[in-house]
Amino acid sequence: MPARPLPTRAIRLAVLASFVCAPFGARAQNVILNKEERPDPWVVNGCTIAPKAKCPGADLRHADLRNADLGGADLKGANLARADLRGTNLRGANLDGANLGGAQMQIAFMQGLKARNASFVGANLDHARISGSDFSGSDFTVADLEMVQAKRAQFVGAKFINADLQEAKFYEVNLTGAVMDGAKIRFAVFQDAWMPECQGCPVHWQSGKPVWEVYPETPAPRPSDDPKDVQ
Repeated sequence: MPARPLPTRAIRLAVLASFVCAPFGARAQNVILNKEERPDPWVVNGCTIAPKAKCPGADLRHADLRNADLGGADLKGANLARADLRGTNLRGANLDGANLGGAQMQIAFMQGLKARNASFVGANLDHARISGSDFSGSDFTVADLEMVQAKRAQFVGAKFINADLQEAKFYEVNLTGAVMDGAKIRFAVFQDAWMPECQGCPVHWQSGKPVWEVYPETPAPRPSDDPKDVQ
């Protein structure tokens, strides 16, 4: 009995399957690399984006500064509201009094940064490295600091109202006089944190009395120059 011819639809599916299931050839596959060209020199509103830049008071609102190197830069009083600073190097920079409201700062490198009395309201600092930095008097209201590395950072008088501090690493930080009302602190680590007069701080995070009561003669933590503390 002669074989019945396959329907046209079945033939098409068989051909398609042969292409899908066939092994790839030895030809190298194209790899898409995200390499965004930056101008040289890289200047944004009169500020040259480079290490040790001198841009106090610069207007950098909404600026795209992803992966920029601003190590040691002078950005005192700069306006960086809603700027994109993801992956940016700000080690040793000065952001005293700067406005970083709503800025994107995920995975930014900010060890040894000075950002006293600065505004980080609504900023996103997920996974940022801020060890040994000074944020005294700064405002982190509703900011996202999830999983930040903040060993020995200074937060004297800082505000964390309704901030997200989940899984943050606050080893030996100074939270004297800080305000942490409504903050999310699930899985956050406050080992040896200094918290006298802090409002809403988990002063009994460790068992027993707070460290400043057990060792009243011990000075509050200060930023460290030890490279091991600024990872």
